[in-house]
Amino acid sequence: MMNGSHSMEEMKKNVTVGGGVEDVYGEDSATEDQLITPWTVSVASGYTLLRDPHHNKGLAFTEKERDAHYLRGLLPPAILTQELQEKRVMHNLRQYKVPLQRYMAMMDLQERNERLFYKLLIDNVEELLPIVYTPTVGEACQKYGSIFRRPQGLYISLKEKGKILEVLKNWPERNIQVIVVTDGERILGLGDLGCQGMGIPVGKLSLYTALGGLRPSACLPVTIDVGTNNKQLLNDEFYIGLKQKRATGQEYAELVDEFMTAVKQNYGEKVLTQFEDFANHNAFELLAKYSPTHLVFNDDIQGTASVVLAGLLAALKLVGGTLADHKFLFLGAGEAGTGIAELIALEISKQIEAPIEETRKKIWLVDSQGLIVSSRKESLQHFKKPWAHEHEPVKELLDAVKGRAIFASGSPFDPVEYNGKVFVPGQANNAYIFPGFGLGLIISGAIRVHNDLLLAASEALAAQVKQENFNKGLIYPPFSNIRKISAHIAAKVAAKAYELGLASRLPRPKILSSMQRAACTVLSTHTIVKPAV
Repeated sequence: MMNGSHSMEEMKKNVTVGGGVEDVYGEDSATEDQLITPWTVSVASGYTLLRDPHHNKGLAFTEKERDAHYLRGLLPPAILTQELQEKRVMHNLRQYKVPLQRYMAMMDLQERNERLFYKLLIDNVEELLPIVYTPTVGEACQKYGSIFRRPQGLYISLKEKGKILEVLKNWPERNIQVIVVTDGERILGLGDLGCQGMGIPVGKLSLYTALGGLRPSACLPVTIDVGTNNKQLLNDEFYIGLKQKRATGQEYAELVDEFMTAVKQNYGEKVLTQFEDFANHNAFELLAKYSPTHLVFNDDIQGTASVVLAGLLAALKLVGGTLADHKFLFLGAGEAGTGIAELIALEISKQIEAPIEETRKKIWLVDSQGLIVSSRKESLQHFKKPWAHEHEPVKELLDAVKGRAIFASGSPFDPVEYNGKVFVPGQANNAYIFPGFGLGLIISGAIRVHNDLLLAASEALAAQVKQENFNKGLIYPPFSNIRKISAHIAAKVAAKAYELGLASRLPRPKILSSMQRAACTVLSTHTIVKPAV
């Protein structure tokens, strides 16, 4: 009860926010635990409202709204619905022939009309996903200094050491639920891009909203700038980061530790911190260090593993047998390769109730030196050693594999015609997993990430592949259904979190058992999901 007479539900029905613009999609209240005191809401109007990307509707403001918010004369007289604006923007986007131009146009739209940006992304996900995410985001990061317009996230550099908690408090939003953080050392396959890696957290979090239903104000992109070893950037007059060699060792560890401590202190136990594009030598160490004390998730290691395992589980319907009946060979033994291998071994261990040390022997990895075998064990990095099995040395991938393959790539590719038959490449994209996975953690109030949650996400995704998809040679469902898929994954992950005793949102929501159906309905109507309390 507030003001002694009105319930919070009544207040929500009557109150308008951000200059009186109705919260049609629920971004301003969804997934919030805290009550909002009405008199603390800042009311924007007139010119200020048109410059507020969270509430600006452009020409969609009605006649009544234009009077109520002092917009007369500040807009042309025509009223264009959001649907008509969407049609116009998509027409304009398709005129650009260069993907980076489309990326910049989308970022401009996000900075002036956030709701229209997400509507475009939701309604045209298959067309726009390669623009705001891989592969175009990689080029955007390479040229981030040149195309930089206004900051879209929080930059924490060595200059802020000892003051990181104060820096976090500078961010205008208080109820943060997901942080995506990078140090820019290994951006996609492009190497060290330093501070310009900010494009990755920004892109990932836009998908958390568009595909997973989190409200934009609950998402915080962060770049930790400890310098760069990229000589081209260090000599670039337009580079936006620290112009110094990367800090390493204790200096690096202390800065990251201060950040992780400040995050927990400022946002609480249940904030999800997602590590992105850290170099191998830091990625594994940070995940191992903070998993016992924080809600952390590495998308390169765990997210990739979960989406690939889902593809393998679905592929079994084509090739037959169980996971334990097959051998697996990887080209690459970095974060993604070893992460996938470990999750496959865990799933096989769970299915046949065998020690993971035994199930790992069904999996082989090839790195730059050839097949990883026991005779190489002394020279291997620690995360590769569990995969060094007894076998004679093999130098080339082609020497290690024979026969046909079921194929899926990380980025989208056009169909290929071979021997008179058209093959449609499947897309093993992490965007299938992390938005729904993160939503499931938030819904349940999970305080830690357990491997069984990743397995639950993989199994949920695999279950969404239909026979019509198999008939086309696909082992993943179409991205056009991604909101429904994310809702299904979220429900399964949340249920597993309660089963494992990792959930803190108690008592368990009664609607969780029917949440898949309810969430699918909500997501399909472009509404931001609100976890039940």
